Amino acid sequence: MARHLAASRMFGFWTPRVRVSGWADLLDTPGFPPRIAPLCIHATGKDAIMDIFMKCGEFTAADEARERGLYPYFKPLTNNEGTEAVVGDHHLIMIGSNNYLGLTVHPRVRQAAIEAVQVYGTSCTGSRFLNGTLEMHLELERRLAKWVNKEAALVFSTGYQVNLGTISAIVGRDDFVVTDKDDHASIVDGCKLSYGTMKRFPHNDLEALDRLLASLPADRGKLVVVDGVFSMGGDIAPLPELIAICHKHEARLMVDDAHSIGVLGGGRGTAAEFGVTEGVDLIMGTFSKSFASLGGFIAGDADVIDYIQHHARSLIFSASIPPANTAAAMAALEVMESEPERVQRLIDIGTFMRERYRALGFNIGVSETPIIPIIIGDDDRTLMFWKALFDAGVYTNPVLSPAVPPGMQLLRTSYMATHTDEQLERVLATVGQVGKALGVI
Repeated sequence: MARHLAASRMFGFWTPRVRVSGWADLLDTPGFPPRIAPLCIHATGKDAIMDIFMKCGEFTAADEARERGLYPYFKPLTNNEGTEAVVGDHHLIMIGSNNYLGLTVHPRVRQAAIEAVQVYGTSCTGSRFLNGTLEMHLELERRLAKWVNKEAALVFSTGYQVNLGTISAIVGRDDFVVTDKDDHASIVDGCKLSYGTMKRFPHNDLEALDRLLASLPADRGKLVVVDGVFSMGGDIAPLPELIAICHKHEARLMVDDAHSIGVLGGGRGTAAEFGVTEGVDLIMGTFSKSFASLGGFIAGDADVIDYIQHHARSLIFSASIPPANTAAAMAALEVMESEPERVQRLIDIGTFMRERYRALGFNIGVSETPIIPIIIGDDDRTLMFWKALFDAGVYTNPVLSPAVPPGMQLLRTSYMATHTDEQLERVLATVGQVGKALGVI
């Protein structure tokens, strides 16, 4: 199921809604908090008034998971030094992070953030549209555009805001936006925020996309939006074929490279990996992964970027990216430029781990990147697998139904260029032992 579902559904926390027509039904509702009952129903029939907070009292799945000791989310980290994390006094190898190049602990990146605070303070206290643009924002935009080989770039405060602002600015009332069913939630939400019509095609199904675009009116604008690397499966969008189909139907193509920048194409992303940068109209990137910061950007032709800059509500009506985050992202870009061996190390680790997991007998789907799902196929067993690994000192991320279809429940694992061979061997040994104990392999 698409990953744009609310968090309560995303990780399997879903309780049925109860329709209440009167006090008898209300009082018979299991687990309904009596203390808010008087607030919920003030009449019956057509004059009934329902308290909007009623759903909050009905939501019990998280508490039930906590009581079983199987609640895996919102774990507060005491420390997070790249490849290792500490929860309380429990030390773990981190294979649940998007810190692909390990730059959050790079001295150059840390020092850049510190110096930016000393010079500019902690916040810009305003929108990019008004008082919130610094010269360093513009310098970062110039360097990002050069890095991904586009004319111009525009920096937003988060990657999520990039997709919200870009899609809603470009897609108008008479336009169509076409997305892969496995696209990230921020893409889906950007489509919802636009006034256009959203259409979806099955994951990486080129024939379905071709048919869908052929069915749309020729005189309407069309934007196709895909992830470059899909964040759950770790597979790659087939950009050369996508570009050909978009050209055939005169549609524009936007690629979300949140999980590709710093990973593919020498760090320049999916289009660079395939050598098709000119065929991609818009390239989106985020700073919260390989750039070891917070924020994001969109890159493309200068006139298109200028239009987005003056129409993207998530840019205009939000405070700008703080100086420390801007400086950290710029320093991370400098490291990518000067230390290309980090990207190669990451690619090598991804290849090594995929081969070893398959050799152990695990189902890792069609992953082609350092994002490697371990498909368990059952909610309870996935949570038990997660808990056993956590207790044994390995940090992973469980993903449950309905975030994924039944039978596809998985542990999402991802790797960093800074993982040591010894850490990787420990992870493989631990995952293998738990997999055998639970009958997964």
